Amino acid sequence: MPPPDGLPRYRVLTGPDDAGFCRRVSEALDLGYHLYEGPSAAFDRENLILAQALIWPDDAASTTGDT
Repeated sequence: MPPPDGLPRYRVLTGPDDAGFCRRVSEALDLGYHLYEGPSAAFDRENLILAQALIWPDDAASTTGDT
């Protein structure tokens, strides 16, 4: 089954390290996305900026247990 609403199978969410960023990642997880690796962080002289990659589980990985 593909991701809902025409969303891509692979997504990278970025933003400042705040509640809004955490909410966006949580919403993607609630849709069925899985975290891909850990987050990346950078400092832009004012804010800590995070990036989190998410992937949609494919049917082959779901049936083998590899996600």
